[in-house]
Amino acid sequence: MDAIDAKILQTLQGDGQTSMSRLSEQVGLSLSACHRRVKLLEASGKIAGYAARLDRVEIGLELQIFIEIKILSTRRSDMEAFETAIADMPEILECHMISGEFDYLVRVASRDTKAYEHLYRNRLSRIPSVAEMKTLLTVSTVKEFSGYHLE
Repeated sequence: MDAIDAKILQTLQGDGQTSMSRLSEQVGLSLSACHRRVKLLEASGKIAGYAARLDRVEIGLELQIFIEIKILSTRRSDMEAFETAIADMPEILECHMISGEFDYLVRVASRDTKAYEHLYRNRLSRIPSVAEMKTLLTVSTVKEFSGYHLE
C-alpha cells in the first residue's frame, strides 16, 4: 500500500458514496487508474465493504453502554461458549477480548434503560460462562469513530 492507496482509503472512509471521477480528481489519478486501485483494495480486503453510518440517537438508540465481562475461566470451552452467545445478539455492537481484570469489553446501544435491563437480565446474565459483569453508562460521546488514521 502506497501513499495514493492511503489517500483513496482516507477519502472513501469520509464519503463512501463519492463518485469514481471525484475520487480520481482528489487523489490525482486518471479515472481508469483510480478504479483499478479501488478494485485491488477491495480484492485484497483492505476495503471490507461499504455502509451508511447511522446516527445512533436519531434512530432511537439513546443509550450507549460498555460492559466489562469476566467469564468463569479462560478454558477454550468457556471462551467459545461466551463468544458464540455474543455473536447471536444483534444488540451487541462490538465485543473485544481484553487484558486486565475483566476478559471482554462489550459495546451496546439501547433505546432506554428498560431495554438494556432486558438484555442484561434475560440474555447476558444467562450465558453459562459469565461470572461477573460491570456496566459503564456513557454520559456523552466526546469523539465517535469516523475512520482509521492512515498517515
